Amino acid sequence: MDLRYTEAEEAFRQELRDWLGKVLPALPPKPDPADWPGRRAYDTGWQRTLYDAGYADLHGNAPPTQRLIFLEETERAGAPYVGANFVGLLHAGPTIAAEGTPEQRERWLPPILRGDEVWCQGFSEPEAGSDLASLRTRAVRDGEDYIVSGSKIWTSHAEVADWCELLVRTGPAATGPKHRGITWLAMPMDAPGITVRPLRTLAGTAEFAEVFLDEVRVPAANRVGAENDGWRVTMVTLSFERGTAFVGEVVACRRVLGELARAAKETGAWDDPVLRRRLGRLAAEFSVLWRLIQWNVSAGEPGVGGSVFKLRYSHVRQELYDTAADILGPRALDLGGGRPWTADRLSSLSYTIAAGTSQIQKNIVAERILGLPKGR
Repeated sequence: MDLRYTEAEEAFRQELRDWLGKVLPALPPKPDPADWPGRRAYDTGWQRTLYDAGYADLHGNAPPTQRLIFLEETERAGAPYVGANFVGLLHAGPTIAAEGTPEQRERWLPPILRGDEVWCQGFSEPEAGSDLASLRTRAVRDGEDYIVSGSKIWTSHAEVADWCELLVRTGPAATGPKHRGITWLAMPMDAPGITVRPLRTLAGTAEFAEVFLDEVRVPAANRVGAENDGWRVTMVTLSFERGTAFVGEVVACRRVLGELARAAKETGAWDDPVLRRRLGRLAAEFSVLWRLIQWNVSAGEPGVGGSVFKLRYSHVRQELYDTAADILGPRALDLGGGRPWTADRLSSLSYTIAAGTSQIQKNIVAERILGLPKGR
């Protein structure tokens, strides 16, 4: 793979840069972090701006190099990220593009790209987190519908979502591997029988929720993939989540690292050779992660390469914000205005758990890349 950009790609970069320079100063102020209806309106408004300018599909069907350039330039310019749109744009949308029928792609992809509809993720359950295949939410076929009962937890953006990418059990779990009998459904969040209870995080926001499902009817036409083949479809979703959904964050982390280097020079911490080596190693880590991203994006669906990336990125991000705390001292404890160092550090603690724990990623790498036997 040639990792250099062509003249045409650099021309695309300059065009994007020029456009960002014109539109970003005109954006309204960002809403309060706790105002999720306001944040939804802000994020979907930005997505509509991208759509009208022809940049909306750069998360999906565009050439890999254009996608990388788009993410580099929007992050460096301080443009809004996907925000409340992240499940639709980075998880559900790519899964539907890869696994959905032509009718499903026509129904759901344009509203996602326009920012008309927001998705949430209904995968984890109170007793099925890392061991996702143990999920118990049940769907029983009744004519042209599934009747769904159960509960989900850590449901990202459920309180402002229009749709949910939902995993349900349609086959028996008692016989055979528990990965069988799972089905991937698109559930409308305004269906009768759905109760959403927001969950507050350490940083004080409520981007997650518990969702309770009491005989919710979901049309069978909303099933993506075959009945009982949902685990395979889920692996497609997770490969996008682990392999390409964090691309913008890596660009942001490299920018943060530059901010920390400047802060270290201002405070005199730069004189410490141990700290300089620490910052240098982090710079090398993020440089390698960016190269891995280039490889994953070029591959289309990241596959097991996504687990390699997710495993290392989760720990390096935590190291980055631990280093920030050492350099900034009391400034790193402010949850208020300005740079949200404390919120970012608290958020980094979740990365070794979210989107599949580090232990799960190690198992995937061991079994599917190194060819080691499955653990018991």
